[in-house]
Amino acid sequence: MSRKKSNVVAIVGRPNVGKSTLFNRLTESRDAIVDPTSGVTRDRHYGHGYWIDREYIVIDTGGFTTGTDDVFEKEIVRQVNLAIEEANLIIFMVDVETGITDFDLAIAELLRRSKKKIMVVVNKVDNYGLIADSSEFYSLGLSDELFCISANNGSQTGELLDALYKELPERIDETEDPLPRIAVVGRPNVGKSSFINVLTGTERNIVTPISGTTRDSIDTHYNSFGFEFTLVDTAGIRKKAKVHEDIEFYSVVRTMRSIQDSDVCVMMIDATEGFEKQDQHIFYDIEKAGKGVVIVVNKWDLVEKDTKSTLKFEEVIRGKIQPYTDVPIVFTSTVDKQRIHKVIETAIEVYHKRMQKIPTSKVNDIMLEEIEAYQPPAIKGKYVKIKYCMQLPTHTPAFAFYCNLPQYVKDPYKRYLENKIREHFDFCGVPVRVFIRKK
Repeated sequence: MSRKKSNVVAIVGRPNVGKSTLFNRLTESRDAIVDPTSGVTRDRHYGHGYWIDREYIVIDTGGFTTGTDDVFEKEIVRQVNLAIEEANLIIFMVDVETGITDFDLAIAELLRRSKKKIMVVVNKVDNYGLIADSSEFYSLGLSDELFCISANNGSQTGELLDALYKELPERIDETEDPLPRIAVVGRPNVGKSSFINVLTGTERNIVTPISGTTRDSIDTHYNSFGFEFTLVDTAGIRKKAKVHEDIEFYSVVRTMRSIQDSDVCVMMIDATEGFEKQDQHIFYDIEKAGKGVVIVVNKWDLVEKDTKSTLKFEEVIRGKIQPYTDVPIVFTSTVDKQRIHKVIETAIEVYHKRMQKIPTSKVNDIMLEEIEAYQPPAIKGKYVKIKYCMQLPTHTPAFAFYCNLPQYVKDPYKRYLENKIREHFDFCGVPVRVFIRKK
């Protein structure tokens, strides 16, 4: 079975050419700060992008400058170099209003040495008269094609995405790996490496009390007690505001890649610190990627407990991950080796649930009966009639419901359908997508 590897796209360029605006368009977010003041983006931002059926990770770098009095100059140059090193494809952004500058020439020289695929994007082309002005950027010698866009109003960004789609094929660097891939993820110093060392019985990974010791993702082949799979230890994910070092930032990017390339994520949290905001972000990254998930509460031996401590802790977690609460939670201690194998048993169960395919006849027999018992609410006197449903042939469990008026089926009813699917077809720990389509 070939496995898809995640693509990474880096946006580089001098300050104030519109990199952050393009980043927000590629990720359909407002994560990057956009300001007319040059140099606002000092560090790198990262996010997920999706076009048709291609997924990618986008890196927005700080503006590249040389020979200035800016105290951040060396840091920004280093960020750009690291972005080039990490990316599969590089978008080099320039500004048609100012033309080619010395900074652009310096970046072009750096990119020529990288041997990576370069797409030259000319920004601020707000009218057809400026297209002719953009032709001077051919002289940079980086590409036979220029992409003239306006990141601000979205003009021609669709054409850019179509070109990006062709350059980032669905499967790159494919490897034959029929085994389940289980990624161990979480904030720094929650015990991920200790967990893997206990599980494998070896000091496979470096363990120190200093958070962030693991910088890169490490694959371990596990074959014991009737289980065989690839186990991935990942670098801890900190809050973005705390990601200062370049190496640590790229540890986060690689962890995101590990989530994308895994089947199931074992998400570890620290029992002594509770389920924090950053844990929430990691959980939603996993859910958004459509991966199976098992929440592991580690260091349970350090918590003062009574007979209801476990239930109370579970209630807090489920309250914070709503509405996606159908997730297994396991309490462990790597020091006392408590329930370590229970985690793996649960992760493999989640893997098999994620892979299950429900026969269409069975889906219809059960779900149409549930729909008959509680039909979609009428809107403006229009009645929705769902006549047919099926599981789609996707990696993440997805179900399509065919009806006469799909536009009138709102999110609350979709959640009802998902809950009924979970009730009848055990998808605990697995994201389920519901699509309403025209009959």
